[in-house]
Amino acid sequence: MSAALAYCDRRGRIYFDESVAPLADGGIIREPLANELMPAPPGTMPMLLPQRRPLTRSGTQIRRHALAAALPAGYTRLLVPAYAAEPSAQPLPLFGYTFTCAVGDLLHVAAMKTDEDEVWSPRRFANGELETLVEQCAAADGENRVLRQLARCALEYGCFTAQNVFLERGEAALPVSPRCNARCVGCISELDADAGIPSPQERIAYEVSAQELARIALRHLECVPEGIVSFGQGCEGEPLLRSTTIARAIERVRVQRSNGTINMNTNGSLPRALSRCIDAGLDAVRISLNSFRHSVYAAYYRPTGYGFDDVLESVRIAVQRGLRVSLNLLTHPGVTDDEEEVAAMQAFLREVRVAMIQTRTLNIDPAWYFTAVGRPAQPLGMHAALDAIKATGARIGNFAHTH
Repeated sequence: MSAALAYCDRRGRIYFDESVAPLADGGIIREPLANELMPAPPGTMPMLLPQRRPLTRSGTQIRRHALAAALPAGYTRLLVPAYAAEPSAQPLPLFGYTFTCAVGDLLHVAAMKTDEDEVWSPRRFANGELETLVEQCAAADGENRVLRQLARCALEYGCFTAQNVFLERGEAALPVSPRCNARCVGCISELDADAGIPSPQERIAYEVSAQELARIALRHLECVPEGIVSFGQGCEGEPLLRSTTIARAIERVRVQRSNGTINMNTNGSLPRALSRCIDAGLDAVRISLNSFRHSVYAAYYRPTGYGFDDVLESVRIAVQRGLRVSLNLLTHPGVTDDEEEVAAMQAFLREVRVAMIQTRTLNIDPAWYFTAVGRPAQPLGMHAALDAIKATGARIGNFAHTH
């Protein structure tokens, strides 16, 4: 069966129109391919796109509102919605907008499953359950400012790695840095004042101590023998700016416990600072980037005091030192799968063998992102981009794994 238009009315109610063929955006406006569509998985969140009209093969649907979806964890987006924005349209909030349509009587999305881990499955809590766990943990270490931040992230922002601290499972967050050396166009904790939308999270406001970090890490690794503790979270800036504190925290942990994995999520901007953390006992690192091309990287990250070569050098150092190295690749159809991007990506991944490429949907208004980094000269399709990664021998996934 062919794809049919899925759209919203102004109240957000979803309708299907089998007489209209929708268009999608993969860097160029086109019809979706059958192998780019799948039934919307559990946990999919449909979203009305205000002041945006869906594009179809028969023209702009001026009396209908465009529909998109946010995917659950473990899926990679293949297309974004195609729409015409009204002149007064404000930027969209920072979500991962995925193309949607109807096939038969089911909502479909342009996505593919790329990982599976029950720890990251959508969670349902009984009334007050999570709050009780947070209160119990806070009572045991009431002066810990890291724990105070994690409580807010778990309850207000629904952050899984923050919740894991209280649930005693999986990968646990250790936010550490209120400062950053990049001004990412789509930063989730500190956007430019003129961005037109609020940041979805508030960044940690204080420089926590090595002792505070170590207490949380020790408790987690005691409760979760194969657990992961991770510096560098969405509610903070760049952890490498506090590498001395992180190194001291790691040393405190490793004096008492040898189990589990100590990980860092970082932009990889400061190779010497990363080496300091490795010397202290860092086991794994997840380095974020949106592109393997200097110009596209700089257009999004807008780095201060470092360059893209520093990021690549950090990847090389971590691999050479024997860490488990993942690249947190912020994917966006029409950019990740540009022919030049795929060539640059393959060249680096064949030179430097990382353990995993974690494909992460870049949460940003698609029009905003294309304005910042440009549209592709030749998009190959996200399937081709993922196949190119696999051809280098790198594993594709979405979550932190210990093996």
